[in-house]
Amino acid sequence: MPPPAVSTAPVAPVVASSSSAAAAAPRRPRSLRLRVTPYASVSSSSSPSTLAVSIPPPPPARHSRKQLVGRDGAPAKPAKPRVFFLDVNPLCFRGSQRSLGAFARWLALFFAHVSLRDPVVAALDGEGGNEYRRRLLPSYKAHRPRGPGTGADSRVIDVLRECNVPVVRVDGYEADDVVATLTEQVLQKGFRVVIGSPDKDFKQLISEDVQLVMPIPEIGRWSFYTLRHYVAQYKCDPTADLSLRCFIGDEADGVPGIQHLVPGFGRKTAVKLLKKHGSLENLLNTAAVRTVGKDYAQDALVKHADYLRKNYEVLSLKRDVKVQLDDRWLSTRDSCNDSSVLSDFLLKFNEGQNISEDARVELESERAPNRTFAVPENMVCFRFSPFPAFFLHSLLVQLWSWSTKRFTFIS
Repeated sequence: MPPPAVSTAPVAPVVASSSSAAAAAPRRPRSLRLRVTPYASVSSSSSPSTLAVSIPPPPPARHSRKQLVGRDGAPAKPAKPRVFFLDVNPLCFRGSQRSLGAFARWLALFFAHVSLRDPVVAALDGEGGNEYRRRLLPSYKAHRPRGPGTGADSRVIDVLRECNVPVVRVDGYEADDVVATLTEQVLQKGFRVVIGSPDKDFKQLISEDVQLVMPIPEIGRWSFYTLRHYVAQYKCDPTADLSLRCFIGDEADGVPGIQHLVPGFGRKTAVKLLKKHGSLENLLNTAAVRTVGKDYAQDALVKHADYLRKNYEVLSLKRDVKVQLDDRWLSTRDSCNDSSVLSDFLLKFNEGQNISEDARVELESERAPNRTFAVPENMVCFRFSPFPAFFLHSLLVQLWSWSTKRFTFIS
């Protein structure tokens, strides 16, 4: 292609008059700025008056919740379905007093905000369920009031069955043992397990696929308690929970710890030793042949080894209860009767309080967002209202406006 011809003829300058000098003065030519972005490229074609612009497709949109991606870029595995186990006996008490109204309220909140339509299996203590542990340790649950009588049990079972919740009770075993046995069977079928109970004994079952949801009377809500919360609270793995509780005891169940025998042997010492040796049995076997800690800890482990082993047997949940999981219990629960059944039950056992309408509102709002949240045991809970939050926000806005007028910020 030949180069373009350039004219060499002189150009006569144009002189403007003084009156129109400013108007006729030549303007400074504007420079053409090109901004190059990684999303477009410009190339010249064979024709000098044609530019080919290639624009790549836009970047992919962010993934939705239904299309999660793992850390390695591979598609994340879908969440496992959940099965809920409900420990009924602790819910039938308000403090130390038996209360069927409290049971109905907690059950209404459980259906409306926690389980929704996921399968729920209820467990009750069988006849003579704690006799085995009382033979080992006479103080086991000796100070607790007895559970509801036969009539109360029958009414609770009737309400649960009308809400399409199967009820399991095995004579000679506590509800904790039944739930622990069924949990093993549910995990083998590929489900996750959520245990609804305030009982600390279930913490020994916590794992990636097993979590708790506990009723918190201070806030009137159910609170999820997961593996992350356990590690943050106890600074150890849940696999060592049973061994740890053998040292610190369980006052609620009447199981004394080792502190009343060796005052200096506390939770920190137990956690430190269990992190090093793994389990109670390994720790006791090692302490029998060599020194594992300070003198007071070494003497306590050797002298009170039988006492700690007895606590272990009392606090451990049995996994060999003669109960078989029914596949029908894993199907979606029909919740169409929840509102009417529990409202009638609350109206009958409202204990002098007008709460039936509140329960109906809770049950009819099943599709409301989940309002449960995790609350550690040592955390003080308060009820928050939107007015203090709005007042605090307004105060912060006013302080920021005042500070920008009074001070000069240098960046």
